[in-house]
Amino acid sequence: MHSESALMQPLGIIAGSGVLPRLLAEDCAAKGRDYRVVQFGGIELDWVDGHPVLEAAFEKPGKLFKSLKKAGVLTVTMGGAMGRPRLNPLRFDATGLRLAPVVMKALKSGDNSMLGIFAALFEAEGFAVIGVHEALPSLLAVAGIPTKRQPSDEERGDTARAVEIVAALGALDLGQGAVVAQGLCLGLESIQGTDAMLRFVAENPARLPDKNGSSGVLLKQAKPGQDMRLDMPAIGPDTFDMAARAGLAGVVVEAGKTLVLGAEETVARADELGLFLWGR
Repeated sequence: MHSESALMQPLGIIAGSGVLPRLLAEDCAAKGRDYRVVQFGGIELDWVDGHPVLEAAFEKPGKLFKSLKKAGVLTVTMGGAMGRPRLNPLRFDATGLRLAPVVMKALKSGDNSMLGIFAALFEAEGFAVIGVHEALPSLLAVAGIPTKRQPSDEERGDTARAVEIVAALGALDLGQGAVVAQGLCLGLESIQGTDAMLRFVAENPARLPDKNGSSGVLLKQAKPGQDMRLDMPAIGPDTFDMAARAGLAGVVVEAGKTLVLGAEETVARADELGLFLWGR
């Protein structure tokens, strides 16, 4: 954990897609904290008007490091989904050429390993890398079931089975989520992400043993040994929209190790759809 003073130093937000980097930027603006949104080429951010932006290219890390330091930014965090870029070796700057072997190794690694390598590159250049939950702790999931619907005993059993599956999956650095119904695994999260998994489940309905039994749960859980500064599991209202389309009964997350992007709105959406949210 970092000191309170460090958490008010200028912040660099390495922005991927989704709502998370916007929430970080808006929180900095509201608190009067100096910040820069780092936008890489090819990543569309439709919310950055009015925010201080540094445009960046994956092939030119040296330019990015210099721009951040010139802006007084020595602390960075990574938020939002970011695909693996296709690099053009002809565009590398001097720092990019020096780091190319490390970067190429990272791109061929699992998500957690890849992000860990990128974080180490920033740290080697003198930057402190903090987690989104450190920059904005109000996003952390809390223990309990805040929704009107509560999980049944059978749904709790499906959750226990999903915990075992995701632990095994995460040990291989493959994913952070699974869908289980009546003890059967209906979907596993891989590099395509949670949304793709839920679309697969929605488009490929399973023949469950008991038509009146559990319709299934989505579990999101950090990988064993995961660096909590990087790629924490996250859910939001859209997660419940997709879970409902997949016919699931609820969503289970790991309290204190999962980000909830808009807690009030997320619980309201779950209640509207008749699903449960369980922070365990």
